[in-house]
Amino acid sequence: MKGKKSAQMASLYGMLIALAFVLSFVETLIPVSMGIPGMKLGLANLVTLVGLYTIGTKGTMVVAVLRILLVGFTFSNLFAVFYSLGGFGLSILIMVLCKRYKWFGTIGISIAGGVAHNIGQICVAAYVVKQAGVFYYLPMLLIAGTGAGLIIGLLGNMIIDRIGSYLRKMQ
Repeated sequence: MKGKKSAQMASLYGMLIALAFVLSFVETLIPVSMGIPGMKLGLANLVTLVGLYTIGTKGTMVVAVLRILLVGFTFSNLFAVFYSLGGFGLSILIMVLCKRYKWFGTIGISIAGGVAHNIGQICVAAYVVKQAGVFYYLPMLLIAGTGAGLIIGLLGNMIIDRIGSYLRKMQ
């Protein structure tokens, strides 16, 4: 029985990585220009949120880092990988803390993660370009992170419920 459960978990990880990759690709096809370089909806963050509730923190980190590397080297460049890792690092930290200490529900955790992701990316950008002027974009990024986090949180709730019932059947 243990082998069957391991295979099921491996397939779940594979599906989450593939889904995150596909969502990232779909996002490259959406022509959204909001006047701020690199601003996106962050559809792949849906997988991060769902992962926190289904496969735990360690598994989510593995899935997200693999997705960032795959997407970065497939659709963009090394700098994009650094920006994404910086955003993800702060985002996962904040999301895990919010979940562990029950500060927010799923939607609040998603919003906190979206905002933290943008703060992490802007910090990496300031470091890379050696200019504090990039923080000029922060208010708009915080608004965007809140909106994207809300949308991702709402969608995440629905998916978490469905995957959760599947995982309970596996046990």
